[in-house]
Amino acid sequence: MPGSAQTGQREDLVSNVYERSGAAAYGVAAEQFAAILNEIRLKYAPQASGREAEDFCSALRLEDLALARACAAGNERAWQDFISRYQHKLRSMALHITRDGAHAAELADSLFADLYGVNTRDGVRKSKLIFYTGRGSLEGWLRTVMAQEFINRYRKQKRTVSLEEQEEAGTQFVAADPAPSCASDQRVEAATDQALAELSAEDRYVLAAYFLDGRTLAEIARALGLHESSISRRLDRVSTALRKRILAGLRERGLSHAQATEALDTDVRDLQVDLRARLTQDSGPKAFPGRNAPAKEKGGDGSHA
Repeated sequence: MPGSAQTGQREDLVSNVYERSGAAAYGVAAEQFAAILNEIRLKYAPQASGREAEDFCSALRLEDLALARACAAGNERAWQDFISRYQHKLRSMALHITRDGAHAAELADSLFADLYGVNTRDGVRKSKLIFYTGRGSLEGWLRTVMAQEFINRYRKQKRTVSLEEQEEAGTQFVAADPAPSCASDQRVEAATDQALAELSAEDRYVLAAYFLDGRTLAEIARALGLHESSISRRLDRVSTALRKRILAGLRERGLSHAQATEALDTDVRDLQVDLRARLTQDSGPKAFPGRNAPAKEKGGDGSHA
């Protein structure tokens, strides 16, 4: 019967996906892993069904997902594998971000504690790894989480440590590894695109120059004829305002505040918005005549050359 054949094919697919994940080695039952996959699919591809849903689940980083969720559940073997694969990489990531051995060790240890779940809620250990969804590599996700933790720490101490001092110390924000992009919530893409479009041309240029092109504060300041401290304050102001605009856009699209905040944690690699095209639209230095025009030299007779 056709129905029986389709059911059999679906069961074979589930079995194949489960086998590929290696979840059984960590004590995760097939039913448990299927529930995890379904939870992720409902969140990021709620309209997918049938073959589309199967393709979505098959495209996930199944081995990484099984390892992360088993660690979050406290499986000892999973933690041994995680430490073996990522302990050294976490410290290397931290050193690349902080450029300082002591700060790198502190950052890596802090993140590891969050991943292990030192903090508890209602007597239950909470691990950050529960938020990994397999839509990109686990290593790339860890790098992104660590970079965000570093940024959060910087924001807490920005009143005492200027952005210029961070720049002079060689601080760099790590770039995420390329990873296959998967379906993301179109509401996040639409809200992000709208918020970027509402920025002024000069603000778009500052964001693109700093975050996409890796230009220093000094280079951006020279291009616009401003002081470095002005660029530092503008980056902070525009980034904060942009986040608020996107959150407001998500609320307008029917999400609660909690849902909007969670949705905003989407990896930018998963967004289909062309960030470079949007940020650089009419936003090059030439769009601001007078801002970056070099001063004319005076001739010997007192006239301008």
